Amino acid sequence: MRHTKKIKLGNTFIGGDSPILVQSMLNIPASDIEGSVKQAVALEKAGCQVIRFAVPDENALSLVEPIKNAVSVPLVADIHFDYKLALGAAERGIDKIRINPGNIGSEDRVKAVADICNQKGIPIRIGVNSGSLEKHILEKYGSPTPEAMVESAMYHASLLEKFDFDNIVISIKSSNVNTMIECYELADKRCDYPLHLGVTEAGTKRMGIIKSSVGIGSLLTRGIGDTIRVSLTDEPVEEVYAAFDILKAIGLKTDCPYLISCPTCGRTKIDLVGLAKQVEERLRGCKKPIKVAVMGCIVNGPGEAREADIGIAGGDGCGLIFKKGEILRKVDEKDLLDELMKEVDKL
Repeated sequence: MRHTKKIKLGNTFIGGDSPILVQSMLNIPASDIEGSVKQAVALEKAGCQVIRFAVPDENALSLVEPIKNAVSVPLVADIHFDYKLALGAAERGIDKIRINPGNIGSEDRVKAVADICNQKGIPIRIGVNSGSLEKHILEKYGSPTPEAMVESAMYHASLLEKFDFDNIVISIKSSNVNTMIECYELADKRCDYPLHLGVTEAGTKRMGIIKSSVGIGSLLTRGIGDTIRVSLTDEPVEEVYAAFDILKAIGLKTDCPYLISCPTCGRTKIDLVGLAKQVEERLRGCKKPIKVAVMGCIVNGPGEAREADIGIAGGDGCGLIFKKGEILRKVDEKDLLDELMKEVDKL
């Protein structure tokens, strides 16, 4: 059971007894407002629950209003160094700000950001990674160790706490999975702020999903983590799909189908690989908490997948539709997908 404090974020919450929130980030140039809005809409349609975008300069503040008008999910302004951009984003109605207080200069600047965020109920995410450590912390530890990174996060939090601000979310990311895991384990013991999990610079789709699944998934199974982002060098919607797949795999998302499919063998006589991919795609928008099986042969299909609410088992150019292990009917291979989906609709 997570023990973090519950923080309001726009029309939702992070931490405490709240569900794990899935985040992604726009990768369109900040100058392209139309493209940014279009991508934000696509992310919301894919199920993204928090959308972050970079605010590199004052012109980028113009993104806030059109994106807020286009989507209903909370928006996060990603800001580095310039505290005036944080103030500007807050004034324009941003839902959350990602900034490191130690990087924005004097205490009066930190106070200005803390004050406006307190006034408007805007949480701040502190984001630490191995390349962002302060000089005095690096000198103390010699390298960006997990202990050093957590100390950096606590240092940034203390700068906000000095001005009675504790509406804080913390992320401590690394591209090394073991380091990332250890960072969050330490942070979980050091504070009760909600934790945003992620393996940064995880890579392209295949390896990025593997690294994120190990890092994010292993922490979530132990009750550590309140919101997640799967960072991929790919389209942002792929990050959202991957994040939800991680949550489904460990039983933290149950308002959707759970697909099981066999790896095929020499008994398989239908295009099971292609069929399984089509089933997965057709089920993407389904909200039913059902188990769907796509099995390669009638030898193992209905038996191995007898717990499935509905399933198919391949034959020689045909297949069986089965429900809870009981065979319903035989279907030609070309009709298998449509017949399976008809049964899904009935459930």
